[in-house]
Amino acid sequence: MTVRQAPAKGATRAKWTDKAVYAAGAVVWRVIDGKLRILLIHRTKYRDITLPKGKVDPGEMLAETAVREVHEETGIRVSLGVPVGVSRYHLPSNKQKVVHYWAAEATDEAVRASTFVPNREIAALEWVSVKKARARLSYPVDLEILDFFANLVDDGVLRTFPVVALRHAKALPRSEWDGADAARPLTERGRRQADSIVGPLRAFGVRKIVTSDAVRCVQTVKPLAKALDRKPVKTEKISQDAWEDGTDDLRSVIGRRVRAGKPAVICSHGPVLPGILSEIALATGTMQGSYISSAADLEPGAFSVVHLSASHPGSGIIAIETHVPQV
Repeated sequence: MTVRQAPAKGATRAKWTDKAVYAAGAVVWRVIDGKLRILLIHRTKYRDITLPKGKVDPGEMLAETAVREVHEETGIRVSLGVPVGVSRYHLPSNKQKVVHYWAAEATDEAVRASTFVPNREIAALEWVSVKKARARLSYPVDLEILDFFANLVDDGVLRTFPVVALRHAKALPRSEWDGADAARPLTERGRRQADSIVGPLRAFGVRKIVTSDAVRCVQTVKPLAKALDRKPVKTEKISQDAWEDGTDDLRSVIGRRVRAGKPAVICSHGPVLPGILSEIALATGTMQGSYISSAADLEPGAFSVVHLSASHPGSGIIAIETHVPQV
């Protein structure tokens, strides 16, 4: 996964090595009586106070790990917001542990639905102010994550929604297809990629699905649509054929998604993605830079999550992160 802060605050790339242990978690927050509170966990075995997190399971992508671990440790189901940093430290085994964190709002409904009870792993949960969290957290690496989170609060951009730009999964090459280009289907690997991105996309709370009407795009979002029980909106306005003919209308599609202010995924084609990312920047008043081009340079099945302010979408892109399927 690559995380890019916008408009140009640099990039942090996760270095995947056999010597590292990867994990993911979240700074879970809510507003109680008009006051911001974040969730700390008191761990039974280690007798410490930390943020909810856990190791990546085989086949998982980091975003779904974060959501799963928060739920397992707290009973609260969340959707991920803005990335808030990566902590690195060495384990007793001398392996490096790398933990990716996101901000994640806990809705009142999600908190009420929690069935948490103290157990062998987690002794207690505690909602505290950011100031109290600084005093209670046991580890300096957690404080670094908290400081990044606090900057979002100070900037007034904590509550966000994602617009996800998704490149269709691996399709049959043109050289192996005799029919119309728009009818090219996914390969077996492409179908596995389409299945593998369902969990990560759901982790960001995606509910709306907009896709090019090309078969390879429709097949890419089919597993997600089934999991969400949602019907995708198919449109030629973001298709490669329309883009090549000069008849595309990316602006209207992107503008509608930004105005809606709801989590959405837009599935299109490699050549079209730079235009889609550019239109998101234009629609939100964001200065364009190399990070926009990088976010559009996606492998088949990969996607970039563009985080926008829920209260002021025109205030610019808050962050962009890119995820690549491991199949």
